[in-house]
Amino acid sequence: MPKKRSGGGLTATQQAAKFLGVSVLAGAVMAGIALPAAGALGLAAKGTVQGFDEIPANLKSPQLSQRTAILDSTGHKIASVYSRDRTVVDLKDMSPYMQKAIVAIEDSRFYQHGAVDLKGILRALNKNAQEGGVAQGASTLTQQLVKNYFIEEAGDDPTKVAQATQQTLGRKIRELKFAIQLEDKLGKKKILENYLNITFFGEQAYGVEAAAQRYFSKHAKDLNLQESALLAGIVQSPSRYDPVNDEAEATKRRNVVLTRMAQVGDISTAEADKAKKAPLGLHVSQPKNGCITSTKGAAFFCKYVENVFLTDPTFGKTREARAKLWNKGGLTIRTTLDPQSQKSVQASLKDHVYKSDRVAAAATLVEPGTGKILAMGQSKPYGYGKDETEYNYSVNRDMGGSNFGFPTGSTFKPFVAAAAIEGGKPATQEYSSPYKMPYPSPVQTCSSKPWVNDHSYTVENESQSEVGPFRMKEAMAKSVNTYFVQLISDIGLCPVEKMTDALHVVQGNGDKLPENPSIALGAIGLSPLTMASAYATFADRGMYCTPIAIESISQKVGDEQKSLAVPKSTCSRAMSEKTADTVNTLLRGVVDSGTGQQAGLSDRESAGKTGTTDERKNAWFVGYTPNLAGAVWVGSAKQNVKMTNITIGGVYHSLVYGGQVPGPIWKDAMDGALAGKDAPDFNLVNIPDPDKGRDDGKGKGKGKGNGGNGGGNGNGGGLIGGLIGGANDGGTTGDNTGFPNPTFSFPENFIQGQGNGGNNGNGHGGPRG
Repeated sequence: MPKKRSGGGLTATQQAAKFLGVSVLAGAVMAGIALPAAGALGLAAKGTVQGFDEIPANLKSPQLSQRTAILDSTGHKIASVYSRDRTVVDLKDMSPYMQKAIVAIEDSRFYQHGAVDLKGILRALNKNAQEGGVAQGASTLTQQLVKNYFIEEAGDDPTKVAQATQQTLGRKIRELKFAIQLEDKLGKKKILENYLNITFFGEQAYGVEAAAQRYFSKHAKDLNLQESALLAGIVQSPSRYDPVNDEAEATKRRNVVLTRMAQVGDISTAEADKAKKAPLGLHVSQPKNGCITSTKGAAFFCKYVENVFLTDPTFGKTREARAKLWNKGGLTIRTTLDPQSQKSVQASLKDHVYKSDRVAAAATLVEPGTGKILAMGQSKPYGYGKDETEYNYSVNRDMGGSNFGFPTGSTFKPFVAAAAIEGGKPATQEYSSPYKMPYPSPVQTCSSKPWVNDHSYTVENESQSEVGPFRMKEAMAKSVNTYFVQLISDIGLCPVEKMTDALHVVQGNGDKLPENPSIALGAIGLSPLTMASAYATFADRGMYCTPIAIESISQKVGDEQKSLAVPKSTCSRAMSEKTADTVNTLLRGVVDSGTGQQAGLSDRESAGKTGTTDERKNAWFVGYTPNLAGAVWVGSAKQNVKMTNITIGGVYHSLVYGGQVPGPIWKDAMDGALAGKDAPDFNLVNIPDPDKGRDDGKGKGKGKGNGGNGGGNGNGGGLIGGLIGGANDGGTTGDNTGFPNPTFSFPENFIQGQGNGGNNGNGHGGPRG
């Protein structure tokens, strides 16, 4: 048994062990001496062997932030998004020249020493003493890797970044402890691989693969000698040796690396001299980061996917947790976007509405029965320049869209019809439907207090020739306003509220719909995605499915791909099959012989509804086939353009109607999206026609009056003009970025039916068909 020294001292073995530990610690201390004087004062409590031993040896290699790839439903890339442009590759996929160059210039004794290079430390100390300052450092590649780990973990937090890079001896010692752990755990090849994947090469490029792509537009495995030397030289000071902005300085640095490679025997002097004479050979690729770079015009859909990720609890309990996961990246997100449908939507928008027009258009296609968003686009591209916008007009505010959505006009009427039919009203229900009438009063609400028209609000139809009586089928085809006001007054507001709740119809700001009769005529702002999803319920015979944009997500963790849970569409019955079939029969008549004839599809059954709001500030067409639903909105985001005597897409319009501009956009988008797809039929019902006695549900129907392009009611105000007219003047600056910002407010208790009326209206009526 070894003997102790008198006085309880350590044995010879223990002294040897302590000497080794002190020697290692001394290496760190000497490395610290190479730091500025102020930094050396940071020794603190860690500058002891005991302190060194107390540092936890639990450093884990962080998951490096990488690019995230967003793909369409066929697996083709839409966009790459990243907080740091990095693609992690194996060592075998890095040029041997690159591996040798980085070792030669950063740590030439990498394969000879352990975590710390004592000989290198002594050399640095001697050099610094000769120079009278800090001329040379002594960190090994392993120590640099540890520091980069700390920086990576700090992310974009400036305080954590400062802590990870602070020039103190305490940090150096902590760094050394973890470096020893890594040397033991990983080995030299894995340390080199990790270092080349994590280090910063300037120009937003992290890791050698991103750097090779940025500077030479090639993969890291294809780098030649002089290219490898250039990249290795950048690492010491990416700003100083940036070849894009200072070719001369970068060339000098590259040649230093080549000289060093020759000195350590990686290449011959002749090879070095030849490479020094070669030009830099840059072939710079610009960073392509974010949804703004999306292909297929899918930038707005791409941002929608990002917003889904950041808001859905499926990806983390808190927004901070979700944002951290998003910024880490390395995700492959396969979406629901159908390239055929997206191409068709973008082509149709481009043909019918120019980006320079005073108004914009947005379109969204949804698959009935699954909730999958197949296409999403708009006429003003994603961007920050003239005639561009970062706002997605197809979605609600919380997903990057309009503050309030856009008034839908008569496209809301099918919801009223569905509520009435579901409650037992027959599709043959008849009302007097005069050209002009006061709003019926009182109207029952879900509360005990009815809505009362104590301000004598009136409503009228588009044309004086539109005089009833009308039944539901003809009233829907011609979009007769007075009919639907009478219908909602008859059944009350509560059935409509229950129906719209089942269809997940909410205002663009997320609020529930108000309880007042004006909703029958589309006075409230909704988004195209909300409308398309609701109409898809009719197509799927009464089953509502929540919209989804993500099919699957995998994340690269080390060398493996890990699947993540994604939000699923939830389908629920919103109405009976009979109700949906009846509404389908009614809306089929709109495109057959009513206000939507210009939107009718020639090769398959279709149904839909037009909508044009007060003063023609919004025009809509929402329609569907049994296997695809879509909504198209046209208007000014600021709601300050009256679409009269206006040129849109190079075509002059004296008056814009829902069937005249949005209708053809919808038709062309649907034609292309459905080309080559099945053409199933609706389950139509028999709705007797008053002129023919019976109708098999497939006839054109005669009815009274002229369906025309507009339908609906007249110019100006009444209840809708008073309540909604003010809404058309709000918003932020610029048609491409602003949104409706109503200046009116409902009078106290008006919405809840207290009978106190509303703002006085001017003119005659409101939304049209």
